Order: sequence, then C-alpha cells, then structure tokens
Amino acid sequence: MSEPVKKQRVGLFDLRYVLALLFVVYGVVLTVMGIAFTSQAGLDKAAGVNINLWGGIVMLVVGILFGLWARLRPIVVTTTEPADDATGAGES
Repeated sequence: MSEPVKKQRVGLFDLRYVLALLFVVYGVVLTVMGIAFTSQAGLDKAAGVNINLWGGIVMLVVGILFGLWARLRPIVVTTTEPADDATGAGES
C-alpha cells in the first residue's frame, strides 16, 4: 500500500531570503551615499562615474530578484507518513 505524500515549504532555512535582505540593505546604503554624499573629488577619482549610485542600484535590483526568486520558486520537500509499527517498516 502506498503511503500518503506531504509537500512542505522550507522557507525558514532558505538562504536566498538572507542574501536578498543583505543586498537590499547594502544597496540602500550605497544609493544614499551616491545621491547625497558624493563630492566632485570622488567623481574625478572614478573617471566621472558615480560608482556608489550605480553599485547601489545594481545591488537593489539583485536583492529584489533574489527575493522574487525565493518567493516564486520556494524549496519544497516531499515527506511520507511514517509506518504505524514500532520498527518503522511498513506492512507487506
């Protein structure tokens, strides 16, 4: 006789959520630094590119993509119900 199969989401231990949070936090910090605290001397060092702003925007996008990926494609573990007897072996 076949045992019933259960599917469970294991979102608590999904590393993609942790990475998404870190990317978003660092992305916000870099974006704010790029918008509010960039001097002309800093721009001259980076050949006229506001690297903090662009790096922050890229990190925000990557963090959002990680979050969407974890939300739309969750990790699913299939489990079977244990047998009723004490040995763990099913009836034949």
